[in-house]
Amino acid sequence: MTNAVSLAQQGSTGVSPGFRNRIINGAMVIDQRNAGASFSSSSNGVYSLDRWYNQNNTGGTRFSVQQDAGAVTPPAGFTDYLGVTTASAYTVGSSDVIGIGQYIEGYNIADLGWGTANAKTVTLSFWVRSSLTGTFGGSLHDGNAATAFYPYTYTISAANTWEYKTVTVVGPTIGTWQATNSRGLSVLFNLGTGATFSGAAGSWSASSNYAPTGAVSVVATSSATFYITGVQLEVGSTATSFDYRPYGTELVLCQRYYQTIGEGTKGSEYGLAASGLVISSTAALFTMLCPVVMRSTPTASVSGTATARHSGGSSNFTSLAEQYFDTRGGYVNVTISSGTLGSGCIVRSESANNGRIILSAEL
Repeated sequence: MTNAVSLAQQGSTGVSPGFRNRIINGAMVIDQRNAGASFSSSSNGVYSLDRWYNQNNTGGTRFSVQQDAGAVTPPAGFTDYLGVTTASAYTVGSSDVIGIGQYIEGYNIADLGWGTANAKTVTLSFWVRSSLTGTFGGSLHDGNAATAFYPYTYTISAANTWEYKTVTVVGPTIGTWQATNSRGLSVLFNLGTGATFSGAAGSWSASSNYAPTGAVSVVATSSATFYITGVQLEVGSTATSFDYRPYGTELVLCQRYYQTIGEGTKGSEYGLAASGLVISSTAALFTMLCPVVMRSTPTASVSGTATARHSGGSSNFTSLAEQYFDTRGGYVNVTISSGTLGSGCIVRSESANNGRIILSAEL
């Protein structure tokens, strides 16, 4: 353990020129959706911090996620972490799968050669802290076809203490692994999984084993905590120092999948989303360019209440009447009132409403 910790701390002020870490936002510094607020959902596959999704097929809210939940001091070299806090104690059903994870795009694992005789070994490393102790686990599995699963274990020895963990995974010769812009690989951290989807740790199989048999069920304890940061997945059988990328670079990597445009801030400030033209007395059209080319054609939506300001006044809206996008941008139509045909118009978020337009092309 001492050697592993020293590896994690080496080069903590350095910046890697490449893409050694296949995990995006592994240091949990980007939170475009919630800006540090607590988030919970009873749905499966919903995202919290950028690139991190909630696995929850139970139909109920089993935990909340918050950047820096509990306000504990992160491990040395890190400023943020993803914090899970469980809801009321929940007994996991046989077919339940609960956890947090990240889908890695197929383009970003294409070089691993997985599913062939030349499959490369990878090492997963991370810092973890929990109010519980024991044998925890998770899985790596192909993110699209669900044809290959590798359950893994790690031990948390002391409650409420940051511990550094590494898991080495021999590359699979089985499975169907995407090498395009679809889901290539899922890295899942288990919070509670039933017997139907649990299996022996330490080997690849075609069985849908999302967690190792006997792993701690975090959701079984009310108000239990599970904090994680410094997540890294890299080629090789040894964990190396965390791949610190510039904040701007990490944000751009996240924006390939999710972008927020025009968010107002506290006080009297405003966020400009787009400029456009009134096309009728009840409609305005706005063109929008994506600051980053997105993974696929995004879906646009409105979060909160945005405002269209034009010569006839202002009109609040919470949804889009029409949208058209490709990966580089597009346009939206919004409903207004008392518009003057041909006049200019802007969309912005008023300080009282804090609305924004969201573009999502998540995996």
